[in-house]
Amino acid sequence: MTREPGTPDRKPLGRSPKPRDETLPKQPASQRLPVTSVSQPRSQANGAALPTRSRALPPPPPRPSQQPKPRSVDLPEQERSPLGRRARRTRLPRRWLRWLYNWKLWLLVTGIGSVGTGLLALALLLQMPGLPNCPAIFWPLASASLRFECARLAASKQTSNDLLEAIALIDSLPADHPLRDEADRLVELWSLEVLKLAEAAFNAGKLNEAIAAARRISPKVSAYEVVEERVQRWQTIWSKAEAIYRKAEESLRELDWREAFSSAVRLLEVENTFWQTTKYNELTGKINGSRDDGNTLGQAHRLADEGGLTNLLEAIKLAQSIKQTSYVHQAAQKAIEEFGQKMVALAQTMLDQRNLQGALNVLSKIPDIAKLKEQVKDMTVLANAQSQAWLNTIPDIEEAIAQAQRIQSTRPLYRKAQQFIVRWQLEIEAIALLEKARILSQPGTVNDLTAAIAEASTIPRSNPRWNEVQQQIQTWTAQIQTIEDRPILDQADQIAAQGDLASLQAAAAQANQIAQGRALYREARGKARIWTGQVQQIQDQPLLDRARDFANAGDLGSAIRTAEQIGAGRSLYADAQRDVKQWRSQLRAQELQVQAQQSLQNARQLANSGSPEGLANAIKAADQVPTSSALRSEADNAINEWSAQLLQVARSQAVYDVPGAIAVAQKIPSRSSLYAEAQQEIQTWKNTTGQ
Repeated sequence: MTREPGTPDRKPLGRSPKPRDETLPKQPASQRLPVTSVSQPRSQANGAALPTRSRALPPPPPRPSQQPKPRSVDLPEQERSPLGRRARRTRLPRRWLRWLYNWKLWLLVTGIGSVGTGLLALALLLQMPGLPNCPAIFWPLASASLRFECARLAASKQTSNDLLEAIALIDSLPADHPLRDEADRLVELWSLEVLKLAEAAFNAGKLNEAIAAARRISPKVSAYEVVEERVQRWQTIWSKAEAIYRKAEESLRELDWREAFSSAVRLLEVENTFWQTTKYNELTGKINGSRDDGNTLGQAHRLADEGGLTNLLEAIKLAQSIKQTSYVHQAAQKAIEEFGQKMVALAQTMLDQRNLQGALNVLSKIPDIAKLKEQVKDMTVLANAQSQAWLNTIPDIEEAIAQAQRIQSTRPLYRKAQQFIVRWQLEIEAIALLEKARILSQPGTVNDLTAAIAEASTIPRSNPRWNEVQQQIQTWTAQIQTIEDRPILDQADQIAAQGDLASLQAAAAQANQIAQGRALYREARGKARIWTGQVQQIQDQPLLDRARDFANAGDLGSAIRTAEQIGAGRSLYADAQRDVKQWRSQLRAQELQVQAQQSLQNARQLANSGSPEGLANAIKAADQVPTSSALRSEADNAINEWSAQLLQVARSQAVYDVPGAIAVAQKIPSRSSLYAEAQQEIQTWKNTTGQ
């Protein structure tokens, strides 16, 4: 850039500038800052009124190495003078004024301004408008536009509470407000949205929330007309669903899985998504779980029904595995108590069998969960008391009573203990009376035994020892009967010893005098039966001997008729029937032998004709001989002989009459030894003729 003529060059004061590299571009004059002296105020140096310090600090002295080198050209005299310095300072503003009239500068400024303005406008367009802080607004002084803005913000959240809050913000505008119509429109719109959200909340299972939201709708909007109807519908549906659910739960508690599942299916008909899905799935899950628990409980019951300590303990373990949250838990607890009671009953059964250790073992294994802890304690006391009473003496029974009396009236087995006490007291009375009766019976006479029976008979039937007393009375009664009947039976033995028919009959009559039910009745009856048998044998033996004589003589008919005169029930009846059966077999064999001989004789007569028909008839007649007959082998030989004749006739006839030969050969029976050969010949002849 060229300088204007007459403008002196600006040089720094006080020192000469460093020599510059000629290759570097020179700084434009417009960008050079004027050089002022250190002592010159800042307001004068910059040409503006700037605040100055009260005292200017001198610059630090330069280091020796940094001292500027003096310029080779000295300033003119006028510039070194004070007036020259002021002239130099006035040339700087003129240079800036010259730049202000340069068109390149204004072109650059215009471009930068246009781009900056565009960027600022774009930033303003893209920047989100500032949202009002609605929670911090004091609404009584808020403007309508601000209410509308905050109401729209709240409604955009699409929740019942926010929509109702939005309605409350704009619904408070007066009726004559210019925005009242818009407010009414939005209130109607948002009220419908609240009702829809309430319906959605109802289907989501939030009944109370849905009712509360619906009932907050303003009575001034049209949606309010269906609020109560909608609420009643929701409540009706909900009540129906709850009733179905409760019924299903009751069925589960009653272990009725089919009815519970039937109730669950009814939930699918409820007009509510929450009950159709969530609650239905929840209920079916409970049903399946309860059914599994029910199967477990059923298995426990089956084990308990089988009985035995091991099965009962396993049944309690299975029932105990059912969780407390299960609907079957209550039934399982009840079953555990039942199983415990069965264990108590098992212990009592062992006590009845006088197995004390087994009973105590069962009682010790009854778990606390059976809720029988106190009963088990009482049962243990009673078990020991019963074992003491088994010794069957008055002191031992009194000790058993003392142990049972330790069970107080507040204990669970108090009543049972009192029953044992009453029983044992009665037993003591019976033992005392029975012991007295035994003392009376010791002499063994009829009178003594009778007195003992009278004493023992004073024990009543209600006494627990009554059966024992009766057995003792029966023993003494038998002794009395034996004393009374023994002479009668001894006399019968003496009579029967003679051995003749009259003596045996008299002895049997003597023994039969002892009546049924007496002590010696069975013995007398047995002896009488023996003597009567001997009498019958003496009477029937001649008949049996005569029948055997007829049989030996070959007169089987007379032998059978004679033996059958011995009647049933007599001593020789079995022997006579055995002989009769044998003789009838022999007689039948004889008859068959005669028939076989007759059949074989008839067959030979038929075969004498020699004709095929005669031979065939002879074979049929011989075949009637029974297989058990001694003549059967002779009949078979004859059949084979006649079959050979038939085959020979057939072969001779085959020369001129094949069909006739086949007919003759077919008469040979299958029993014949030539049957296979005859069949082969028949097949050959058939092949020859093409049949």
